[in-house]
Amino acid sequence: MFPTLRVSFSGVESIEHHQQGSGCKYFVLMDIVPVDQKRYRYAYHRSSWLVAGKADPPSPARLYTHPDSSFNTDQLRKQVVSFEKVKLTNNEMDKQGHIVLNSMHKYQPRIHLVRRRNTHGSNSLITDLEAEEYRTYVFPETVFTAVTAYQNQLITKLKIDSNPFAKGFRDSSRLTEFDRQVVSRQLHNSTGKNQQEDLRKLSHWYSQVSISF
Repeated sequence: MFPTLRVSFSGVESIEHHQQGSGCKYFVLMDIVPVDQKRYRYAYHRSSWLVAGKADPPSPARLYTHPDSSFNTDQLRKQVVSFEKVKLTNNEMDKQGHIVLNSMHKYQPRIHLVRRRNTHGSNSLITDLEAEEYRTYVFPETVFTAVTAYQNQLITKLKIDSNPFAKGFRDSSRLTEFDRQVVSRQLHNSTGKNQQEDLRKLSHWYSQVSISF
């Protein structure tokens, strides 16, 4: 998933003190839900997204538990939780646990913080949020349109430069010096306001999001 969603938590109370040392542990999860019931297409001549019809049926939502979970109170306060390992797919038959999305549809990532008492069985898999003590955090600026191929070459350039998993594409053997100069000129000299705004929003999303618990 690119850009990567990273979160930090502040204001977490010392649960251990209030519960006489019994202790609590925290799990950080993410899911991605549809924003609306529409399907979109990208209009190159306008450098913008347009509604193209009714949305395809959504796949069942999957919860992604951050692999560093569980966290104690101090760990949750100090650590930036990065979802860089989240994998997305449009394959409805996926068996790898990836989050399944429909291409050319808009989505909203959601962060869930689950708190469990430190008792036997407290590390069991979380499959039903409604059975847990939890809070959900939603940031409208992280809404995105899922694609199988980027519709804007400036965004492709941003991913190649910023995504740690795109290292192979930065190999000089894969891009000629002429190609580099062309893309670089387009990136710095483009006068399309919409393209520059897309780039600014993606750069902003790639930065850290702070959550107050």
